[in-house]
Amino acid sequence: MKVVVQRSKAAKVTVNGEVSGQITSGFVLLVGVTHDDKEEDCAYLADKIANLRVFEDENGKMNRSLLDVGGQILSVSQFTLYGDCRKGRRPSFIEAARPDHAIQLYERFNQLLREKGIHVETGVFGAMMDVELINDGPVTLIIESKDK
Repeated sequence: MKVVVQRSKAAKVTVNGEVSGQITSGFVLLVGVTHDDKEEDCAYLADKIANLRVFEDENGKMNRSLLDVGGQILSVSQFTLYGDCRKGRRPSFIEAARPDHAIQLYERFNQLLREKGIHVETGVFGAMMDVELINDGPVTLIIESKDK
């Protein structure tokens, strides 16, 4: 699994003009799943993201986690994270998991975050979505479960 983590002051996702998820401060997560990902990948990433110390403490140092600050998450499925642009001009998405596999892990990942006490909003899996965010910092990180 691959997740782009963006620290955000506010964010929302709309589908067909309807808001499907909206948060105040926290993280916007773009979540990609590949073929050989398993539940262990979900657990690793949920723990890593919940405890990632990228929020400022009283001394202005990035020393507080999402759990410490009571932040929220807007999680958006993003198969294009596994787009391969090395050949030609059109990306290949052969490394992205098939929807039936990806949706199970995406939903499990979000559930694990909720089990940690984090308020999680989502987009709509497989839909065309408009994502709006106020990037805080900006702080943007890419975390992959294969790197654990």
